[in-house]
Amino acid sequence: MRSRDELAADYAAFQARGRRALLDGEATHDLPFTEGGPRWGMTTILRPTGPALDHLESLARAAGAAAGPGQWTHDRGVLHFTLRSLEPYRRVIPAADPALLTYAAALRSAARGLPPVRMRIEGVSPHAGGVLAFGYPEDDTIWTLQRRYAEALGARGAFESWSRERWYISLVHFAAPLADPKTVVTWCDDHAGEAPGITEIPAADLAHASITGPRVRLTTLKQVILDR
Repeated sequence: MRSRDELAADYAAFQARGRRALLDGEATHDLPFTEGGPRWGMTTILRPTGPALDHLESLARAAGAAAGPGQWTHDRGVLHFTLRSLEPYRRVIPAADPALLTYAAALRSAARGLPPVRMRIEGVSPHAGGVLAFGYPEDDTIWTLQRRYAEALGARGAFESWSRERWYISLVHFAAPLADPKTVVTWCDDHAGEAPGITEIPAADLAHASITGPRVRLTTLKQVILDR
C-alpha cells in the first residue's frame, strides 16, 4: 500500500520517463493478438463509472487524435484499471472453462465483505506504448482486494506474481509507428492537469480482449459485485 505522496512522486517520474522515451524515438507498439502471447490475456479489471468515465472517454478521443491513425483509442467499454493479468492470450474461452471458474471463485472470495472501489483519477501521461491517466485510491479497498485476490489465486496467479503499485487507465495503446511523437508529448503536457475526479467502481470483471476493426473490445466473462 502506498500513500498519495508516494504515488504522486512515482507518477511524476513515470511521466518524465515517458516523455523522454517518445522524444528520443523509443516508442513501442502492440502487435495483433496471438494465441499464447504474453499480452492481452484474460484479465481482472475494474471499470470506472459516472462523470469520470465520460471525461475519460473524451480525453481518450482527443489523445487518439493527437497520436494519429492506426492506434487503439479506447472507448468507455474498454477504459479500466487492471487488478491482475491472469494468463497468456486465448482467442476462445468457453463459459465452463476450468481456469475461468477458478479465477471467478478466487475473485468472489477476495471481494467478500468489501465495498465498491473508489479511485480519484488525476493526471495524464505519455509512455513508450501509449497514453494513460493516473489513479489514486481514496481508501485501502483496492489494496485489500489485490492482496486477497493474490492469496486466493495461489499458484494459479503465477502469471503475474507481483503486486501492482501503480494504478492507471490506458486511454490509447500505440498499435502502429507514431508519425509525430512530439505532438503526443505536447498534447499530454497540455492535459497533464486533467482531473476526471472520483469514480466509484461497484464490481470487478474477468474480461477477455478481442479486436473489432480498429478497436479493442473487452467482454465480461464473469462479474463479482462489491457491495459490503
